[in-house]
Amino acid sequence: MTDLAGRRSTRDLTVDIAAVAVAALMGLVAAVDAEASGRVTGDALFWALVMGGAGCAAVWWRRRLPVVVALALLPLAALTEVVGGAVLVAVYTVAAYRRWSVAAAVAVLHMLAAVPYSITRPDPDLTVPGANALNIALLSIVVAIGTAVRSRREAVASMRERASHAEAEAGLNAERLRALERERIAREMHDILAHRISLVSLHAGALEVRPDLSAEEVARTAGTIRASAHQALEDLREIIGVLRAGADGGDLRPQPDLADLDALIAECRGAGTPVAVDNRMPDGAVSRSTSRTAYRVVQEGLTNARKHAPGAEVRLCLDRTPAGELHLWLRNGLARAATPGIPGARSGLVGLTERVSLAGGRLDHGARRGPDGEVAFHLEAWLPWPT
Repeated sequence: MTDLAGRRSTRDLTVDIAAVAVAALMGLVAAVDAEASGRVTGDALFWALVMGGAGCAAVWWRRRLPVVVALALLPLAALTEVVGGAVLVAVYTVAAYRRWSVAAAVAVLHMLAAVPYSITRPDPDLTVPGANALNIALLSIVVAIGTAVRSRREAVASMRERASHAEAEAGLNAERLRALERERIAREMHDILAHRISLVSLHAGALEVRPDLSAEEVARTAGTIRASAHQALEDLREIIGVLRAGADGGDLRPQPDLADLDALIAECRGAGTPVAVDNRMPDGAVSRSTSRTAYRVVQEGLTNARKHAPGAEVRLCLDRTPAGELHLWLRNGLARAATPGIPGARSGLVGLTERVSLAGGRLDHGARRGPDGEVAFHLEAWLPWPT
C-alpha cells in the first residue's frame, strides 16, 4: 500500500524490487535461450535487451498505474519475448488491483500480441500453437492468482470493517446505557434532594418568624438545618455531572437503602432463592448515598442469580475493609443444567458499574473458582465509607 503522498511502505518497496528483479531474470533467461537457438542474434539481440530493460523498468510503476503499465507492454510483447517476465508481473498486478473483467481483457490482449512474434520467430522446440498455448496458460495462471489475492484482500477488509462497525455499535450502546443510568439516578435523587432542601427552608423560615424561640430550641433547629444541608450537599455531589433529560420523571418514590435489605432478602427467599447473609455492619454506619448504592448492588446481584441460576444458593457478605471501604460480596453457583430462566437485556451490570463509579467506588464481577474448587459467579463492590 502507498500513502497519500505516493510513498511506498517498506514491505511494498521490498516486493516491488523483487518483482523488477524477477522480471529481469526471466528476461535474461529468455534472451539467452533465443540467442542459443539462433532466433535472435547480433543487433536484434541488443534491441531485444533494450526493450526488455524498458519493460522491467515499467514494472516499478505497476501499483500506481497497473492497467497503463500492462497496456504499455503490448507493443514490446509483440516484438520480443524478453519482456515476458514483465508482462506476467503486470498482468498479475491488474488482476490483483482491478476488476476481473479488466484483468481478463488485458490478458486477452497480451495473448493476441504474442501471436505475431511466435510466427516470425518460432521456437524450435515448440510449434506455433504449442507456444501460444503455453503463453495462454501462463497468463491464465497469473490472472487466477491475482484474482484470488484481490478477493482475499477484499474479504479481510470487509471483515475488518464489520468488526469496526460492531465495536462502534457496542461502544454507542454502552454509552447509551450509561446515559440512561445517569438519567435514572438523577430522577431518583430529585425527590430526595428536594425533600432535604425543603426541610432546610422550612426550619430556616421557623427561625425567621419565631423570634420567641428559646436558646435550646434555636440550637436544635439549627442542628437540624445543618444536618439536612450536609445530607443535601452529599446527595448533590452524587448527581453532579449527571445528564438529566427534560422529560417528566413521573411519580418516583425515594430510593431504598440498606435499611430495606431485610425485606429484600425475605422477598428473594420467598421467591425460592436461598440467601445466606453475613452482615458485619452496624446499623446506620454509612451515609445514605452509599447505603442506597449498596442496596442497588445487592439487588442486582440477587436478581441476576435468580435469572441465570434459579434455585442456587446465594452468599452475601457486607463488611468494612482495612482501607475504610464498604465491601459487598455476593457469590452464587452456576446453573447445573440449561433452564429457560428469565430473559434479560444484559445491561444491568453496565448500568451498575456506572452507578458505583459515580458513587466513588469500583465494581468487579465474573465467573471465578472458589476455595472449594467450584466455579461460581461473583459480584463485588467497594464503596466509600466516610467516617
